[in-house]
Amino acid sequence: MASSSEDDRKDDVYLSSGGEDIRRTFTDHLYCSLKDHQFDVFMYGDEYDDKLEESNGAIPEHLIQAIERSKVAVVVISRGYLESLWCLEELVKIMECRKTLGQLFFPIFYDVDPFDVRIQSGSFAQAFQKYEQKINEEKVHLWRKALREAALSLSDGLNLRKTDGHEGNFIRNVISQITGKLSIITSLEVPTNLVGIDSRVRDISKHLDVGGSNDIRTIGILGMCGLGKTTVAKAIFNKHHHNFDGASFLQNVREKKLIDLQEQLLSDILKAAYIGVSCIDEGTKEIEQRLGNRRVLVVIDDLDSVEQIDALDIKPDSFGLGSRIIMTSRNKHLLKILNVDKICPLPAMSEREALELLSWHAFRKNDPDEEYVELSRKAVGYCGGLPLALEVLGFYLRTKSTIEWETVLDKWNRSQPYREIHKRLEISYDGLTDDDVKAIFLDISCFFTGMNKDHVMTVLDGCQFYPEIGIRELQDQCLVTVDKEGNLMMHDLIQGMGREIVHAESPYNPGKRSRLWHNEDITDVLTKQSGTEDIEGLTLDMQESDECSFSSELFRNMQSLRLLKLNNIKLTGSYHNLSKELRWLCWHGFPLEVIPKDFDQPNLVAIDLSYSKLIRVWEDSDLLLEKLKLLNLSHSPNLAKTPDFSRLPNLEEVILNDCESLSEVHSSIGNLERLTLVNLEGCKNLKDLPLNFFNSKSIETLILNSRSRFENLAEGLGKSCQKTADGTPIRQILCLTWPVPSPDKGGGGGRQVVDSRHSMITSNPYENESRTKSR
Repeated sequence: MASSSEDDRKDDVYLSSGGEDIRRTFTDHLYCSLKDHQFDVFMYGDEYDDKLEESNGAIPEHLIQAIERSKVAVVVISRGYLESLWCLEELVKIMECRKTLGQLFFPIFYDVDPFDVRIQSGSFAQAFQKYEQKINEEKVHLWRKALREAALSLSDGLNLRKTDGHEGNFIRNVISQITGKLSIITSLEVPTNLVGIDSRVRDISKHLDVGGSNDIRTIGILGMCGLGKTTVAKAIFNKHHHNFDGASFLQNVREKKLIDLQEQLLSDILKAAYIGVSCIDEGTKEIEQRLGNRRVLVVIDDLDSVEQIDALDIKPDSFGLGSRIIMTSRNKHLLKILNVDKICPLPAMSEREALELLSWHAFRKNDPDEEYVELSRKAVGYCGGLPLALEVLGFYLRTKSTIEWETVLDKWNRSQPYREIHKRLEISYDGLTDDDVKAIFLDISCFFTGMNKDHVMTVLDGCQFYPEIGIRELQDQCLVTVDKEGNLMMHDLIQGMGREIVHAESPYNPGKRSRLWHNEDITDVLTKQSGTEDIEGLTLDMQESDECSFSSELFRNMQSLRLLKLNNIKLTGSYHNLSKELRWLCWHGFPLEVIPKDFDQPNLVAIDLSYSKLIRVWEDSDLLLEKLKLLNLSHSPNLAKTPDFSRLPNLEEVILNDCESLSEVHSSIGNLERLTLVNLEGCKNLKDLPLNFFNSKSIETLILNSRSRFENLAEGLGKSCQKTADGTPIRQILCLTWPVPSPDKGGGGGRQVVDSRHSMITSNPYENESRTKSR
């Protein structure tokens, strides 16, 4: 039964065989059962009998080594235990390893009373009296001490006398308790140079409260791909697993069959070779029946569906009191559905942490070499605190010269990060619900990052993409966030991944891609007249000094174009050439004094002509934009009057701030039933508003400032701010830094409420870009 003395591996169990009275019966059955449960077990057999008699109790060196390399020492104490000097010497060595090596010790009391063993009475007293007459007193003292310590460890062992006497059930219970010990002592492999992990482990451990509360607690670790969720979960597992009766780390559950996960969970905790499930329902039942009373730690890594949790039967009553369940996921909504007790969002690395992690992979030390410091900081900026990107880039740049670093970083900046990073990040994109959500993600990554969420949703709703559901899913999947100003934000590498997906649609012919944002690609498409119906969105951004001009004829074939953003571009020819599918037109620096009559865009929901040369909005015509909800004509210094709003019956927001020449607002503005926001800040030549404006039942926000020169505004506002009998305002009009004159005193004062919703799709053509870069 003994394993080879030459075997250097670490055994699971060293089984001290007990006295001759049970070595071939109970102890042999226990040995076989442990082997059946796939434990590596060391126990000397019959071939040692002669050596045992000749040794006078001294055990050979290779048995000492076998004790030292074992994870758990199991000692069977029976009536005949003291008949073997070898057993006593083993016990002394085992108790020594328990103290010095932290070895787990598991005493089994077979038909003896632990109390008799501890006080060494009865047959134990007689045996020691006999030994004291023949053997060195100091050695006998060590034996007594070791046996007393073993008996005091009863809480970690089993007593046959406390059972119904059925040895089969007793051995099954022994196996169960040993598996509970052994299933928790194997730590998971994590990188040797962990950066920033300790603080994250501490923060999450506070919510776990291991050893504090005896409730059953579930914790969700949330974060985008590549943020280090698995590494943090492993570190938490390694820190706490020894406090539980059993533990299981189910890694990459998204990639595995449910029935395999069930078997791994059962095997990790029970260590039972005979447990095998033939179907998911059977596995669920086994988990409920066999783990329901165990205090366990279970980590479910990369969770992405409710079915996985249902199959694993992960719910508060699945395990015993004091259990802790940790789930890592990219899906916030899923964690909410599962009703976890606490969701812990994993933060990106700070600049200091990112620099240290990059240095470990690039230079194998905490800090970069002196000549690489600035290049390393640039690399950290490109990676945006994402550990995956830092590790991949650092490893790739290892041993490369500074010139090679500059070349690689320049390529990274001009194009996209390496495929290895994208491949990992695309997992989130591939898992999105449907094509509409994927389209929303690509639109945001190519055009809308840094822009107001509500306005983007208006545009996407006009595209019939159901953005309320789609953007919520993107947020839940950690692909998109919303900053405190209400703008949609996206990690640079996530944005790069989205753009790379579009680029891959047609790597060598940009005219066949769905979205275009690189000036070089767009000018190539326009000059070669290679635009196709595949193009759904396009943004061409030129400096004002460039005076770039194209014929509208070049857009004739782009009849699927939904989103068009032009900065400082002139279009010659008929506007009939533009796609009738346009939902969003953002044209900063619009070059004409009036929108021409052939501007026929019945599906537009948002127009942004900031910084335009408009004097009036459009020629008198029958033009009707029924779907238009957002109109931004801000910073148009020559604009003298607003359009006739009756042609925009569903308008919700009109932005006219810093239109310095504006002197007239068309009276039809008061008839707009859905208008909620009007921004007239900085319109210093505007003296009054139509009286019917103040009768509007929909206006929520009016933005003005002290440069306004209104003459009759106080009277109008006075009427609009009348109160009902219960004292509540009929509606709320918010004013930005505007001193309202008092009707009775003619002085300043009044309300000054700062409104945070006045940012249109973009008031400054460079504001969003600079915000994105700064973040």
